[in-house]
Amino acid sequence: MNIAEKKYKKLSIQVSLTGLSFCCFDTLNNTVTSFNEVHFETFHKATKIEDLFADAFRDYPELKDSYDEILVIHNNNLSTFVPEPLFDENFLGSYLQYNTKVFETDFFAFDEIPNYQMNAVYIPYVNINNFFIDQFGAFDYKHANSILVSKLLIASKNKDEKKMFVHINTGHFEIIVVQNQKLLLFNSFDYNTPEDFLYYILFTAEQLNLNPENFPLELIGNIDTESDYYKIAYKYIRNVSLIDVEDLRWNNYFSEAENRNHFILFNS
Repeated sequence: MNIAEKKYKKLSIQVSLTGLSFCCFDTLNNTVTSFNEVHFETFHKATKIEDLFADAFRDYPELKDSYDEILVIHNNNLSTFVPEPLFDENFLGSYLQYNTKVFETDFFAFDEIPNYQMNAVYIPYVNINNFFIDQFGAFDYKHANSILVSKLLIASKNKDEKKMFVHINTGHFEIIVVQNQKLLLFNSFDYNTPEDFLYYILFTAEQLNLNPENFPLELIGNIDTESDYYKIAYKYIRNVSLIDVEDLRWNNYFSEAENRNHFILFNS
């Protein structure tokens, strides 16, 4: 692409089975210029997910704009991290079989996590990727947790304390424990109630010998201090806070809550 054709625009789209969110970046100033999210209220087995995406493309003209760069972010709980010495790209499915049901027909992908000698292995939504191939031709894709974990590792530099992060999604949440740029634990849990949520956090803390009186817990995603999930965590864990998104807000005009909820998208 020659310089005259460059748009200095990037599109990031985060996709799941319950909806999508997307934002446009001005790559010259590294700012988020627009953002939207679409919830699939009517999703049931008879509806083809591609049709719901086609509706979104019809309703949001920004999705049809031209961009220098397009990133599709797959958000599901079908991912894991593998240290570089144990990684063989011919056996991607074997890494996932311990924490998710793997089928012969599944397609596997991986993201290199630069600077941290590991790879994220995951199952992308192949039908959604195929839809995007028809729309865009070429694009990059990666897993939401690759962005999340990379960001948390970078932020942990020179911090020797073990810190737990919980990223809340619809129906599942991820627990990440880091210490000075080392990933000590990553796991994904399904939940329905605040009690489920608390149980998995305390269980994980116990496995890592983290004392609820001492270790810091930071919450990311769609949560605030009024949430039942925040309140139950606050009751049993002394140091609970919402992740600080002030640095992230330098590049956009969205609220603190929106930056916390769309932490992965805005960091992409």
